Amino acid sequence: MKFFIYFLILFSIIQLNLFAIENSNIKVSGFLDNYYVYDFNEPKGIQRQNFLFNHNRHNEFNVNLGLVKLNVENEKYKVNLAFQTGTYANDNYAQEPGLLKNIFEANIAISLNSNNNLWLTTGVMPSHLGFESAISSDNFTLTRSLCTENSPYFLSGAKLDYNPNEKWSFAGLIVNGWQRIQRLEGNSLPSFGTQVAFSPSEYLTLNWSTFVGTDDPDSTRRMRYFNNLYSIVKISHKYDIIVGFDIGLQQKLKNSSDYNMWYTPVIINRYKFSEKFHSALRFEYFNDEAEVIIISSNQTGFNTLGGSINFDYLPNDNVMCRIEGRLLNSNDKVFNQSNSQVNSNFFITSSIAVKMN
Repeated sequence: MKFFIYFLILFSIIQLNLFAIENSNIKVSGFLDNYYVYDFNEPKGIQRQNFLFNHNRHNEFNVNLGLVKLNVENEKYKVNLAFQTGTYANDNYAQEPGLLKNIFEANIAISLNSNNNLWLTTGVMPSHLGFESAISSDNFTLTRSLCTENSPYFLSGAKLDYNPNEKWSFAGLIVNGWQRIQRLEGNSLPSFGTQVAFSPSEYLTLNWSTFVGTDDPDSTRRMRYFNNLYSIVKISHKYDIIVGFDIGLQQKLKNSSDYNMWYTPVIINRYKFSEKFHSALRFEYFNDEAEVIIISSNQTGFNTLGGSINFDYLPNDNVMCRIEGRLLNSNDKVFNQSNSQVNSNFFITSSIAVKMN
């Protein structure tokens, strides 16, 4: 019901301002991702696994993400306002109170120079960390990689972007915390981030992003330092590869010189058989022995190896039908199965996603 109320609000805003905003491009778009997952562990409870935040319901048809977005672009400013619903919003924004969990984007960007290559953006915005987004049809695979699921999808704060030319881009951020709209109660320290991207040609993109901050209140503050690196290589018009590596450090205790570390490598190969049929193969590993990011029920550390294969059918430019089989395996019993924990998890995910431009 809230989703339709937000849609009416957006529609009213557009009607009121359609002729008031001069020399601006106004665009309304939407996205809807409906899915069904069968988890062969047959877990009980609302969420299948506590470290997954997309397509995370077992044996039921559901909405992963539905959103409607208003975009206004001018030579000197940009406005993005988007409202969301679905299990993605419920799981990723669980810490946000009230209506804040239904905000997908709410940001304003203004140009700071005559060349329009220096921009300041404030508000709720997509994270600068990672190569996958909340929009499933933009990603090589249907489900998100473990590295993406366990780093921020969104941030709230201010971002300064500088694009000196077509090959280089730089960004610096000051934000309210690790995937937070509201800053954690009791935490007076803002978090910071950087991003450097280099694209020497259309066939190669190299990216290095960072996060420095804390996800604790001042009384127990443990500093967190996170690096996200990836490259996207276009081998041919049919074959693409993504290689990623995330590594993070967090203090064991406040003011400690000892740190816990987690890291996760991933490689994804995508092949386009034709314009309508695609497939992708993923291999990944997530090592978090101290359970900084992923806390298992047995608290034995999270060391998981995974693989997946998906097949996509694109009947037209707006619709994507996908199915994916995915296996996760660990030396420890970290995966939910009914009332117990087991070492492995195999599940099949299907989805029909529609982009409305």
